[in-house]
Amino acid sequence: METILRERAGGILLHPTSLPGNYGIGTLGKAAFDFIDFLVRGKQQYWQILPLGPTGYADSPYQCFSAHAGNPNLIDLDLLVKSGLLHAEDLSDFPNLPKERVDFEAVQDARLPLLQKAYHSFNLYANTFEKLAYRNFQKDQSNWINDYALFRAIKANREQKPWYHWESPLKIRNSEAMMAMKELLHDEIDFHKFMQFLFFRQWMAVKEYAHHQQVKIIGDIPLYVAFDSADAWANPEIFEFDDNLNPIRVGGVPPDYFSETGQLWGNPLFRWDVLKKTNFRWWIDRIRTSLFLYDIIRIDHFRGFAAYWAIPYAEKTAVNGEWIPGPGKEFFNAMQAEFGVLPIIAEDLGVITPDVEELRDGFGLPGMKILQFAFDASETNDYLPHNYIKNCIVYTGTHDNDTLTGWFKNATPADQQYVLEYINTDEKEIHWSFIRLAWASVANLAIVPMQDLMGLGTSARMNLPGTTQNNWQWRAQADFFTPELVKKLAHLTSLYGRSKINKTDDKMNVII
Repeated sequence: METILRERAGGILLHPTSLPGNYGIGTLGKAAFDFIDFLVRGKQQYWQILPLGPTGYADSPYQCFSAHAGNPNLIDLDLLVKSGLLHAEDLSDFPNLPKERVDFEAVQDARLPLLQKAYHSFNLYANTFEKLAYRNFQKDQSNWINDYALFRAIKANREQKPWYHWESPLKIRNSEAMMAMKELLHDEIDFHKFMQFLFFRQWMAVKEYAHHQQVKIIGDIPLYVAFDSADAWANPEIFEFDDNLNPIRVGGVPPDYFSETGQLWGNPLFRWDVLKKTNFRWWIDRIRTSLFLYDIIRIDHFRGFAAYWAIPYAEKTAVNGEWIPGPGKEFFNAMQAEFGVLPIIAEDLGVITPDVEELRDGFGLPGMKILQFAFDASETNDYLPHNYIKNCIVYTGTHDNDTLTGWFKNATPADQQYVLEYINTDEKEIHWSFIRLAWASVANLAIVPMQDLMGLGTSARMNLPGTTQNNWQWRAQADFFTPELVKKLAHLTSLYGRSKINKTDDKMNVII
């Protein structure tokens, strides 16, 4: 079975919100292009990111208002000045927000009036070519953008209440109520479409630059969509909803490495039998949008295609669920018939059974190996590098893990000793010892989160699973991306054959 990973390479995991910048959050402007340049100088061929959608509950990119839309918070304001949609003085009163953390509420409050001003400027002054581009964008994205924009406009008109708390005619999408909302909220609807136009235009410029620099982008899509999403509201027939459009069962995972009571995500479950009757058309549309945004897709919670943990809606934890068979091979056969070789990474962490492995391997999909898990007694065998195959991605950690430095500091003395003996190192710059271990492995792709590349502690952690406070906020600083760091990373990458440049051409004298 043909696979997407055919050569050795390296990459860095850094979500765009974590890029440095002046406006409280990383955006798709200069810092994104500078980061691509950093990747190139460090001889990295991949940039991995988290979901790019508009975030909802707890600011999580895994709980988005749409499976297709982009996050307006990522729209770069300086680029809007450059394009003439804003003036430089419009940004002069922007609040002085933290640079090391994202205050999502403050960011949105400060940005919204500026995006609205850009929208009104476009309506007043855009030329014929620009307006044609906007109309063509809406036409190209018509399978989702109309429902999404209407959904966001009604939410704004209903004090941001979730759709399942709207009055019944809006909740059930009564045709007369929909027509009335479209007429009443026409300008708000168009504003949300315009923000998507800006997002997609800026992101595609970033992606085009990455391709020009021979960098591929690995995107991330969750298996499930958020309950409060345009997808659930506009397509209730494909979800496990009762007659009142309340979930019957919801998604999550049973107790595991991350949580003793499991993880109760609360996402509505798919009615796979209904999706099957359409040859999984909703999913085909979703994958198509993702392949427009990314080069490779990491599907979070891949094991749900083999079997998924279904939890009764009233439960307070994920303990009392049951495993339900997923769509399996039939789903991926449909995707393969539509797209050919599947550019998909299987997030196969957690409870992995033979049926999950058969599904992953049967379609040649690379799985994930996490080095932090290699030195935990319960999962030793799967994650130690001497057991890897080439068709996998090794990570020092993911967005759900503690940083390497934080993890090692908090590990038991026995686990610490095991690490030091296995890697044959001391505790000095333990993050570089782990990076070397990943880069030296047979895994065709090795990825390091930016926090681990910097050797940062637990305070730089991106997410703590099972919690809803103080996550997704970490940001890199401009002075992180030093020539010394580039030189060290580039040398290690060449040394272990993960650079397109032959390692014999790289004679930099670097001690790691």
